Amino acid sequence: MLKTLLFILLGIIGLILLLVIIAVIKTLFTPAKSSPWTPGSEPDRERLYAEKLSKMVRYETESRKGEIQREKFLGFHNLLEELFPLLHEQLEKTEINGSLLYKWEGAKHDRPLVLMGHQDVVPAEGEWQHEPYSGDIADGKVWGRGSADTKCSVMAFMQAVEELLAEGYVPEQDVYLASANTEEVAGPGAGWIVDELEKRGVKPFIVNDEGGSIVTEPMAGIKGNYAMIGVLEKGQGNLLISARSNGGHSSYPPKNSPIARLGRFISDIDLHNPMKSQFNPQAEEMFSQMAPYGPFYMRLLFGNLWLFKPLLTRLMPSISPQAAALLRTTVAPTMQSGSEGANVLPQEATMTLNLRYIPHQDMQESNELIKELAKKYDLEVRELDGYPSCEPVDTHSEAFDLIREVVGEVFPGLPVVPYVMTGGTDARHFQRICSACIRFSPVVYGPEQMKGMHGLNECMETSSLPGAVDYYKALMRRNA
Repeated sequence: MLKTLLFILLGIIGLILLLVIIAVIKTLFTPAKSSPWTPGSEPDRERLYAEKLSKMVRYETESRKGEIQREKFLGFHNLLEELFPLLHEQLEKTEINGSLLYKWEGAKHDRPLVLMGHQDVVPAEGEWQHEPYSGDIADGKVWGRGSADTKCSVMAFMQAVEELLAEGYVPEQDVYLASANTEEVAGPGAGWIVDELEKRGVKPFIVNDEGGSIVTEPMAGIKGNYAMIGVLEKGQGNLLISARSNGGHSSYPPKNSPIARLGRFISDIDLHNPMKSQFNPQAEEMFSQMAPYGPFYMRLLFGNLWLFKPLLTRLMPSISPQAAALLRTTVAPTMQSGSEGANVLPQEATMTLNLRYIPHQDMQESNELIKELAKKYDLEVRELDGYPSCEPVDTHSEAFDLIREVVGEVFPGLPVVPYVMTGGTDARHFQRICSACIRFSPVVYGPEQMKGMHGLNECMETSSLPGAVDYYKALMRRNA
C-alpha cells in the first residue's frame, strides 16, 4: 500500500515537473514584447488645449451628496459656450438639472455614438503645490482639481467636435455628448440623461466614458504605456453594521461591548476574508495580454494561466490590494461611530462597510455572507444602497474592434489591453441601453496623475491633450 502511494506521489510530482518544463519552453519560445509609444510634442496645439482646460479647471464644480447645485453648473455651461462656440451654435443642447446632453445629427441613425465625461469634481483639501482651482499651466502640465478627472476628456471631445465642425464635417452616424454633474457622488445625473435617450428611442452602438486610460507602467515590471480599456465595472454598495447594548459607565466595562464586537467582526473579515477569489474572463484576458511585456517570471506565470491560475488565485490577494480587487469582492470599513462621551459606553455603535462586488459573487451573495458573519457577533446589518456589477463588454465584438482600430490609428504601437475596473463610473447607467459601454479616457495617466486623482496636486500633462482630441475625432469618423 505504501509503495502504491509513493508511486502515485512520484507520478504526480513527475507530471507537475513535466508541465512546468512545457510552460518554461513555451515561454522561452514566445517573443518578449515592448511598448514603444510615447506622446509626441505639438506645442501650438498643446498650448491651445491647455488654455481651454485651464479655464475649465478654474471654474469650481465640486458636487455634494444629496445636492444638485444646478445654478453653479449653469455657470459652467456658460464657460463651455465661450470655449466651444461652433458646437453650441450647431448642436442640439438639452440641459437636465445641470447635466448636459448634446446631439450632433449624422447622415444615419442606426449606430449612434455617445462620448462622455463628467463636469463635477471632488472637494479639494490640504496643501497643494498649485492652488486647486488655479488652472496653472506650468512644467508641461495643467494643474488643478478636475484636470485629470475628467475635465480633460470633456475638453477633448468638445474640441474634437469644434474642429470637425470648422471643417464642415457631417458625421456618418448620430453623435451624442453627455456630461453629468453628479458622478463623484454617485448621483442621478447620468440616469436622467439615459432617461432622455430612452424617451427618444436611442440605443447607442458605443458609449465611451472614463475609466481606463493610457497607463504608464500599469503593473510592477511592466514598462511603457498601455491603453487600458475598461470592459468590466464592479458593482458597489454600503452596509451599516450595528451593535447594541444597554450602555453604561466606562469605569466597569462589560465583555462583548458594542465596539469590541465590531472590532472582532472586522478583524475576522481582515484575517479570514469570506469572499471567494477567482479569475474572471476579463481579468484572465488582461493578464494574458500583459504577460509578454513583462520580465521572464511574469511571462512564465501569466502567459501560462492554464497551469498557474490556481496558484495565482491563492497568492495574488496576498501580494497586493490591487490584485485582490481584481479577483474578488472587496470589503472596506470606512466609517465608525460610538458614544459621544469619552467615559460613556455606547448603547449603539456602528460601522459602515463599502463593498465592491465581483460578478462571480455579486451583490446579493456578498451581502448575505456579511450578514451571516455578523450573526456570529450579534450584529445587525442594514443595506444602505448599492448596485451589482455591470455586464462586461465583449472584447471580440465589432464595437471593441473599432476602439482597438482607433487606438492603433491615433497612438501607433500602443498596446490595447482589456481592463477590470474596480471603481465606479457614470457608464453603468447606460448599460440598460447599450451593450458596449467602453471605459477609456485617451490621456496618459502616469504615477503623478494616479496619485493626484481625488488627492493632492491633481494635474494633466499637456502632451496628452492633442492625442485625446485626435482619438475622439477618429472615433467619430470611423463609426460609419
